[in-house]
Amino acid sequence: ERILGDADFVESILSQADENLNRHYQLKALGYDVHRVVERVAEIYQMSTDEIYLPGRQSRKVKAKSLVCFWAVRELGLPLSELARIFEMSIPGISYAVKRGEQLVRDNVFKLIA
Repeated sequence: ERILGDADFVESILSQADENLNRHYQLKALGYDVHRVVERVAEIYQMSTDEIYLPGRQSRKVKAKSLVCFWAVRELGLPLSELARIFEMSIPGISYAVKRGEQLVRDNVFKLIA
């Protein structure tokens, strides 16, 4: 694709894209998939993985699912549609969950790899 901008801007965008791609491959090489992310989040929130997969609007469950969605999209590069199918949610609902998850990571300094 074509990227409009000066050379420094284009170089920084390509560098950032390469870093994200390398991170996706690194995590996949370590065996990370959405189910492993769910296990990590269940560990953080001290709940069962089944609780995260079940529908519900309890605060802890919403936070856990939001964290899973954030890491699955941003760290693993999974499409929103795949998460929507897994969690039986709408794509816009997953998008909101990703935003909530991003805020949770910022506020609590959670790490995917412990």
